[in-house]
Amino acid sequence: MQERINKIKAVMIGHAIGDALGVPVEFKTRRELDRSPVTGMRGYGTYDLPAGSWSDDTSMSLAALDSLGKGIVDWNEIMSNFTSWCYENEYTPTGETFDVGITCSKAIRNFSELRKDALECGLSDEYSNGNGSLMRIHPFVLYAHCKQMPFDEWEQLIFKASSMTHAHARSKLGCVIYAFILMHLLDDSDVSAVRTALRCAYGYYYDHAEFEHYKRLFDENFDKLDIREIRSTGYVVDTLEAAVWSLLTTDSYKECVLKAVNLGEDADTIAAVAGGLAGALYGYENIPREWKEKLIREKFIEGMCEKAANSLCSM
Repeated sequence: MQERINKIKAVMIGHAIGDALGVPVEFKTRRELDRSPVTGMRGYGTYDLPAGSWSDDTSMSLAALDSLGKGIVDWNEIMSNFTSWCYENEYTPTGETFDVGITCSKAIRNFSELRKDALECGLSDEYSNGNGSLMRIHPFVLYAHCKQMPFDEWEQLIFKASSMTHAHARSKLGCVIYAFILMHLLDDSDVSAVRTALRCAYGYYYDHAEFEHYKRLFDENFDKLDIREIRSTGYVVDTLEAAVWSLLTTDSYKECVLKAVNLGEDADTIAAVAGGLAGALYGYENIPREWKEKLIREKFIEGMCEKAANSLCSM
């Protein structure tokens, strides 16, 4: 049981720390960060928040885990939790909601004001392919892994989880590719598991209508790409590429998230996505203690992880 708890903590805390490292420098250019790179937890910067503050990436992830940790998938309850975060400041580090993405905001309004079903709230146009579902998909992967769900079931779980906010096939495909990687890392904490996961994903999705957008990830030389070829925008494809590239070109959790943050632009989300994967790869014990101690409400997050593990793994 402790091993399971530590795996969930590694992913959730690993994600939250990456997020917190990036919050103060969100929207900074790569050139600016080359001159003053992030080397540890900073305060303020882009937002007037103390060091260790995390963003919507972690807030929405915690909102999902709070519901999933009960052992069932209740889509309307998860969307209700998203609403509590957006409008009532729940699941935030400092009691203040900030930096709500446009697509997520519209989806939450579809639920809270237009009373749409949770799975009908997401936006499905091509211009709604930001990283807002990718950034919060890991609790659903953890749920599926704990439940030992077969592929056809967890694939649909991930597609539906994305669809709550991001219903376009490109966003859903990005989330399920990420899920393959995280699933494999949870079973085999070796970097070779990333390549194995991508080969598996390729077998299922090489003929998917949206696969063309992700094809660079599946190139055997993807990790050899120069940093200048890696984009760090909020577009779901760019974010997934940047996170996986940061993981494949480093040798520790610390190196991975710092490399991701210092790519610039959507630094918090890229480092969060990379951080969740790096947590699974390197383990909870290898996340720097000083960063854990500076993470705001770290005990709250750990407690939620323990509660979820105890519930999901005892069923």
